[in-house]
Amino acid sequence: MKIDHIRLPGGAQRRLPPVNHEEAAGPLVWTGIIASTCVLLLVTQHMLWLAIPFLLAIILYYLLLPPMQRLLRMGMGRNMAALVVGGSFLLAVALAVLASISWTSAPADSWQTMLGRYLQGGLSFVRTLLLGLEQQFPILHDIHLSQVINSQFTAYTEDFVQSHLTGFVVSVAGWFPALLLAPFLTFFFLRDGHLFKKFLARAVPNAFFERTLCLLHEVDQTAHRYFQGLAWLTVLDTAVLALGLWAIGVSSPVVLGLISALLAWVPYVGSIVGCIMVVMVAFTDGAGDPVVAYSAIGVFILVRLLDDFVFMPLTLGRSLHMHPLITVLMIFIGGAVAGVAGLMLVLPLLGVVMVVGETIGRLLTNPRLRARHRNARALREKQASADLVV
Repeated sequence: MKIDHIRLPGGAQRRLPPVNHEEAAGPLVWTGIIASTCVLLLVTQHMLWLAIPFLLAIILYYLLLPPMQRLLRMGMGRNMAALVVGGSFLLAVALAVLASISWTSAPADSWQTMLGRYLQGGLSFVRTLLLGLEQQFPILHDIHLSQVINSQFTAYTEDFVQSHLTGFVVSVAGWFPALLLAPFLTFFFLRDGHLFKKFLARAVPNAFFERTLCLLHEVDQTAHRYFQGLAWLTVLDTAVLALGLWAIGVSSPVVLGLISALLAWVPYVGSIVGCIMVVMVAFTDGAGDPVVAYSAIGVFILVRLLDDFVFMPLTLGRSLHMHPLITVLMIFIGGAVAGVAGLMLVLPLLGVVMVVGETIGRLLTNPRLRARHRNARALREKQASADLVV
């Protein structure tokens, strides 16, 4: 029975205000969300070998889930469907790697020499840019800006390839065994993900059960749309950027486009690093012609504009309802707390914690659900003590 009036002394009635069951998360909930995200960043900083493969496995899970669901609707068992989808994905990746190796001729120089050449090309572009600025602004020439920056670059890059770059590449190569966990985790997510959902559902009190299932379904669908949109956005970025770089004569446009599109997953910082990499390659391949480097910058800016106004609305849309101010602040907090790893993982972690925190906040602040829970607990206590003798 719905009670919407109360009887006042004297027989008068007064209408009760409507109960809002969908209150937005308050400051207390958001304080817990931000604090929990920072704690998780500190933990994942020391467990990157597991956090990054786990994140990649979640992305692969949502990308491979539609073909697996199609096989399940066709009558195939869950174990067999997970095996077929996972095996087909690994086979496709292996064929793509073999095709790229067979189509790419062996480089004449070693990777150390090639990276050093592109690094010197990038430094030459910076020197050329500074000299041009000194010609346009005499005050920069008076303070010898190009000489000061050139001396700083020279002091840092004399042994950069031998002392820093080699160690960095070796450390990155050491990540490959850990990355092999990603397909392994993806297979078990596909096969046993429904069991994990049932395990979580059993831990929810009966009064909150229906509402929790609805919220979890919304979360699952939002994550599904987001990661699928992210994959399509990466494909579009790679294609458009590769086409633009090929048009201006930059070597390996597809590889550069794919790396830049993947780096764009890291907000702001990834786009800057991708642009620097493209400019270095463009200036080196252009034999010191700054027009090619400026053209590469123009192509990169054009792709970013297409991202913001065309590609993202078509792919990602508004799947994650997160205010831009919170996004920017959490990126700075993630970088301060966990460095580069924090920049990479802060938004995925914030998304997960935000969903969990808002879900718990809605459940615990809903007066109707709390009343049902109290009533159910009282009934269970009454039933448990019904046959006890006082």
